[in-house]
Amino acid sequence: MTTLETRISADMVAAMKAGERDKVVTLRAAIAALRLEKVAGPVARELSEAEELKVLTSEVNKRKDSAEAYNAGHRPELAAKELEEAALLQTYLPARLTDAELDDLVAKALADAEAASGEKPTMRQMGLVIKAVNAEAAGRADGATVAAKVKAALA
Repeated sequence: MTTLETRISADMVAAMKAGERDKVVTLRAAIAALRLEKVAGPVARELSEAEELKVLTSEVNKRKDSAEAYNAGHRPELAAKELEEAALLQTYLPARLTDAELDDLVAKALADAEAASGEKPTMRQMGLVIKAVNAEAAGRADGATVAAKVKAALA
């Protein structure tokens, strides 16, 4: 088993023993998502840490999207439950980057791109810069936020 999956499994067992039913359900769903990703594709494989974080981030985003849908449907009690689950899963993810840290990563990626090409990056190189920032952020920043910051820096 992988380290993140092992940690979540251990926490699930502890939650079972403590009788925390909601926590058990959420952690069980996260483990299922990780195991499903392992067997996705033609051959079963072990997930890297980055892949595990990607799967868990996806699970958090699904719950946040569901909460928005429940709020739009006037079901605040279900939205609150989804947000609680998202908060629980968020504890297994690395700390999010602050705006200042993200701005520094964008500036560094722009400087690297300029050094590599010899000229200031344009909107045409936006995808390359975003890819570089996402690689550095490694799941600690939302892709849409990264894209917005890169676009603002290039404009």
